[in-house]
Amino acid sequence: MARTKEFDQEAILDKAVDLFWYKGYHASSMQDVVDALGLSRSSIYDTFGDKRKLYISALERYRAQAAGGLIDMVNDSKNTMVSLQEIFKMLVHDSFTDKLPKGCFMVNSSVELAPHDEEIDKIVRQNMQDIEDAFFQLITKGQQSGEISMDKNPRAIARFLFNTISGLRIAAKSAVDQDIYNDIVSVALDVLK
Repeated sequence: MARTKEFDQEAILDKAVDLFWYKGYHASSMQDVVDALGLSRSSIYDTFGDKRKLYISALERYRAQAAGGLIDMVNDSKNTMVSLQEIFKMLVHDSFTDKLPKGCFMVNSSVELAPHDEEIDKIVRQNMQDIEDAFFQLITKGQQSGEISMDKNPRAIARFLFNTISGLRIAAKSAVDQDIYNDIVSVALDVLK
């Protein structure tokens, strides 16, 4: 008779996200995975497959939470500039309250694995597109409400905002001074005026 799994798969994936986000894929040994997840190797293999499949599941979970949260903020937005300020404020807060500077799991994956792994590259590119589309929607809303000039190209601004956030997340790995972040955010928001 097969044993019933006695653990919460989402909680385990959250632990996998934390491990891979901090250490990366290549630096995480299978023993690191076992230790971080608190499961036996056989339970990990039976439930998630090999380390790569676990990584992909963790990356998909992160994507659903991170991109999903941003998309929810955009959908709930009543004021484009306030929403953008809140997004950047949240980003800066997360970067400076993180005990272990680790940047962004998706950005880290795009650098470490996407150039060499087609499946991970597809996840990274879809995440980028989802976030760009959310910013495009927000900028378009801002133009319709008169908050943002109609002479701005909303797709180009959306790409610029995505790139700015990605750069800030990379800088977070180096524990950059908060004044640098504040300057970058200020200039990014000035572009919209």
